[in-house]
Amino acid sequence: MTDSQVTIVVVPRERFSYTRESLESIYRYTTIPFKLIYIDGNSPAKVQQYLQEQSQSKGFELIRTDYYLSPNHARNMGLARVSTKYVVFLDNDVIASPNWLEALIECAEETGATVIGPLMCHEEPVHEVVHCAGGETHVVVDATGRRRLREKMYKQGHKVADVLAKMERKQTELCEFHCMFVRTQIFERVGMFDEGMLNTKEHLDFCMNVIQAGETVYFEPKSIITYVPGPPLEWTDIHFYMLRWSDAWELRSLGRLREKWNLAEDGYFQHKYKILGWRRKNTIIRPLARKLAFGWRNSLLEKGWVFGLAQVEKVLNRYLTARHAKILQQSQTLVYNSKPQPQETAVLKA
Repeated sequence: MTDSQVTIVVVPRERFSYTRESLESIYRYTTIPFKLIYIDGNSPAKVQQYLQEQSQSKGFELIRTDYYLSPNHARNMGLARVSTKYVVFLDNDVIASPNWLEALIECAEETGATVIGPLMCHEEPVHEVVHCAGGETHVVVDATGRRRLREKMYKQGHKVADVLAKMERKQTELCEFHCMFVRTQIFERVGMFDEGMLNTKEHLDFCMNVIQAGETVYFEPKSIITYVPGPPLEWTDIHFYMLRWSDAWELRSLGRLREKWNLAEDGYFQHKYKILGWRRKNTIIRPLARKLAFGWRNSLLEKGWVFGLAQVEKVLNRYLTARHAKILQQSQTLVYNSKPQPQETAVLKA
């Protein structure tokens, strides 16, 4: 809409099978003017067709690639087309609630905040269990001079009914990308999102950049959003999910975080290395192992299947990650070669 002051950018998180529910909630509960840019990173044919139909009927901008996207890559694609005062980044598996956007804009106008996070909940039934109510993310220097990362999310796991009445708007340090409201002007100072952060901790990196630039991050409990993770996953989600949470992407993201903020490779990172692939194991491997073990939970048979499947999956995961890197490189080379090069331009001008 031409009189909107906010653009919503929706990007793929880890699957595509929740696209319809999420998009419908955005239109159901967003009652003020807004622009919408939807990034479709290689969704399956059924979802692609649905998004094309919705784009035509609702008039939002749809950008599709024929390869999977890392979150920050997708956000940058949308951000490049944003011209409004504010931008909201949403994952494609969130459910909104009444007045969610009004509350965020009100907070921005009254506080001057640069980044605002809602009361973020997780899982169904929606809006019942807290995932993140603000938090901490900063670097501390210990007695030995090592720079270490401090990360903490507030109220995670609490029932919304038990804590909401006591919550109030406040300045904080942490906001997650499930839903992040941003004053667009900040990107002129901190640049685009770091695409070296492929799949994890990119929200910490961005929030610390904003705070380092002298700007503020706020928590606004009047805005409530829920993200709904898998399982269940449809078969058409499996490939993207495995890439999205691949060992290679996580190791590269953690390495980029350490390098960028000059962090010690302490227990925080050692723990992350130890549990590599835990999402894939819990979401894909364990449910399959349980079926193969005839539903015998925690049996030796199930544990044996988990171990065996995990070894096979790691090999497959490395293959899928390497294959995607090659596809991405080829697509970028194709785009580059389709543009006039400096020497070609000079010949044309001559």
